[in-house]
Amino acid sequence: MSGRTNARLSDLFGLAGWSKGELARLVNRQAAAMGHPQLATDTSRVRRWIDMGEIPRDPVPRVLAVLFTERLGRVVTIEDLGLVRHGRAGKRSPDGNEEHPDGVPWASGRTAAVLTEFTGMDLMLNRRGLVGAGAALAAGTTVLSGAMRDWFHTGPAPVADAPHSLDTPHAEPAGFDRYEAAPLGSQEIEELERSVEVFRAWDAARGGGLQRKAVVGQLNEVGGMLAYHHPPHLRRRLWGVAANLAVLAGWMSHDVGLEPTAQKYFVIAAHAAREGGDRPRAGEALSRAARQMVHLGRPDEALDLLKLARTGSGEEALPRTRAMFHTVEAWAQASMGRGQAMRRTLGLAEELFVSDRGDVPPPSWMQLFNEADLYGMQALAHRTLAEFEPGAAVQARHYADKALALRVDAQQRSKIFDFLSMASACFIGDDPEQADGFARLALVSMGSNSSRRTWDRLRQMYRLTAEYAEYPRIRELREEITLALPRPRQPGGRGETAARA
Repeated sequence: MSGRTNARLSDLFGLAGWSKGELARLVNRQAAAMGHPQLATDTSRVRRWIDMGEIPRDPVPRVLAVLFTERLGRVVTIEDLGLVRHGRAGKRSPDGNEEHPDGVPWASGRTAAVLTEFTGMDLMLNRRGLVGAGAALAAGTTVLSGAMRDWFHTGPAPVADAPHSLDTPHAEPAGFDRYEAAPLGSQEIEELERSVEVFRAWDAARGGGLQRKAVVGQLNEVGGMLAYHHPPHLRRRLWGVAANLAVLAGWMSHDVGLEPTAQKYFVIAAHAAREGGDRPRAGEALSRAARQMVHLGRPDEALDLLKLARTGSGEEALPRTRAMFHTVEAWAQASMGRGQAMRRTLGLAEELFVSDRGDVPPPSWMQLFNEADLYGMQALAHRTLAEFEPGAAVQARHYADKALALRVDAQQRSKIFDFLSMASACFIGDDPEQADGFARLALVSMGSNSSRRTWDRLRQMYRLTAEYAEYPRIRELREEITLALPRPRQPGGRGETAARA
């Protein structure tokens, strides 16, 4: 017992709106449903958990995680509740703090358990028809960048320290199936790696909504597999699969507007990549979190994350990987109206991209960042800057045209973004006739895509049509867009807050 308020539990308790007596009764009822009828919690115990920082014994933390998950409609883990017992309780590491003694969101060696718990709760929400409550994103700088900066530059726990048997004590919340994992061989891991490629291709073509649950389920199974001892070379590959699936789960969650859930998956992915010794992969996971921050209007936090991604990836990162980091950085700078910095950063991205001789095969997770994506990001950055400097719309059209010339049907979502970048740039450049054509191409394509981000970007473009609302074609376009746009989620209802246009 720390003698101090458990701030995490207190905050979530306030959001849930229970009384302490009501929570005590719910804990007893849920514990009985989970096979622990002997549990007898009362109001005074709940008060000690919240006000005195007492950490209850198992199964209470798991019970609380289930209750808060169901109440808030988003995944709430034991870590989120501040109920994890650390082996160094009461001590500080030089770079850590009391809440996270290891200076990170969780201690090395806990990644498989956290992964399994979080995906299990996410699947439970999927099955019960809940998609997440309107919860605020954790601050990117404090939770991701600040907590992980020193951790990124240290090595993970030795592979030999990994558990030799299934031992995930916090991975049994009610509501998801118990998966009995088993040790794997190289053939099974190859099959898992191929499944990642299938999921990645589907996401690029159709958006994250249709396959998100399948990816989360696969990641949950991999978490069970990681609880077994494997030879070092197989374990590294299995951590690579976990990192790739976690990035996909995060990106798909972001794609459908589940923002806090997406952020947690990006953190899990960075942990998994680091456990497997792949620092560039960990850096790329953080760059995804940075893109999410720019999309949500928080470019300053995106820049902090990108700085960590670049320095943490080290010399192992290929030039093309570093080029990708710079394109996201340029988008963040454009969002802040920093045109000179944006152009300089895009120049660095181009230099790095062309300097990649291809003598080292890119990792699978970089194969989708090709020349078309480079042009697409350049178009997006210039289109974003055009809100501050209208003259940038000319360059936005130039790069969007080059991107569209190279896009293939398998990159349908990216084509939609390019159409919208082009349409927006045309409106800003006082060319409503061309803008109408590209806007309609985007609108037609969006009907078969499950990406909420494309609708967010459409709303941004729709705002630009107001100046031309008296033109008959644009008036019709505005009406069609109004009819096609999904209805906004109601504040306070079920559903994490969608990205603001």
